Amino acid sequence: MKHLDRTKILVFTLTSLLTACASGPETNSQAQVSTTQIDQKIDEKVSAAKSDELFRFYNAWHQTPYRFGGTTQNGIDCSAFTQTAYSQLFNQSLPRTTQLQSQVGIEVDYKDRRFGDLVFFKTGFNTRHVGIYVEDNSFMHASTSRGVIISRLDSPYWADAFWQIRRVN
Repeated sequence: MKHLDRTKILVFTLTSLLTACASGPETNSQAQVSTTQIDQKIDEKVSAAKSDELFRFYNAWHQTPYRFGGTTQNGIDCSAFTQTAYSQLFNQSLPRTTQLQSQVGIEVDYKDRRFGDLVFFKTGFNTRHVGIYVEDNSFMHASTSRGVIISRLDSPYWADAFWQIRRVN
C-alpha cells in the first residue's frame, strides 16, 4: 500500500472544497465545513493506512519473546518494542525507557484514545509498562509472560494497572 501523505490529503481536501465553493453561493448556512471536520477525515484516512502498516509490523514481531533490555527479534522489552514501532512506522524517535516515553507528547483522556497512542501502566511499585493502542479497546505490546501480543485494555489486569495515554504525533 502506498504511504499516504497527510499534506497531499489536506491539499486534495481543500482543493475539493474550494472547487465546490467556486460553483456559486450556498443558501444553506450549514454548508460550512469546519477545519475540525477536515482534520478528522484526514486522521481517519491516515490512521487506516498506518493501521495496515502497524498490523504488518505486529505480524513480523508477534510472539517475539520478552527480554529485559532486548531490542531484537531474539528478545525485546516493551519500551524497545514501542521505540522500534514508532521509528519504523511513524518515522519518529522515542526515548529508550518507559519512564522517559511517559513524558513525551501530550496526555489524552481515556475516552479520547485513538490508534497509535502510547498506553502506559503501573504494573508494580516501581515498574512501568508501555504499549501502542490499536483499536477496539486493544493494544499491542511486549508482554513479560507471552512476548509480543495484543491485549485488551479492559481486561482486569490491565484495567487495574492503567496509568495514562499519551499522543506523540
